[in-house]
Amino acid sequence: MARVTVEDCVDKMGSRFEIVLASARRARQLYSGAEPHLEWENDKPTVMALREISEGYIDASVLDEPEDLMAASLAEELEVETNVPLASPF
Repeated sequence: MARVTVEDCVDKMGSRFEIVLASARRARQLYSGAEPHLEWENDKPTVMALREISEGYIDASVLDEPEDLMAASLAEELEVETNVPLASPF
C-alpha cells in the first residue's frame, strides 16, 4: 500500500482546505457504498479518498454535490435492490 501525502494532493487541488473538504466528502460517499475509482487495497475510506484525489479521479467538484441528494439516491438504490421501502430520513 503506497503512502499518500498532502503534497501528492496539493498538486491536484488548490489548497489544503479543499483537500480536507473533498476527501471527507468522498470518504463519506465510499463508506456509504459508492464505487471506488481505484482498486481497493484494504484501505480505509479516508485513505482511498486521498488516493483518488492524488491520482486525479476526484477534484473539488465533489463539493458541489448536495449530501442529502447523495443519501436520497443511495436510499432509492437500496429500495430497488431489496424491494423494501425505506423510511424517509426527513
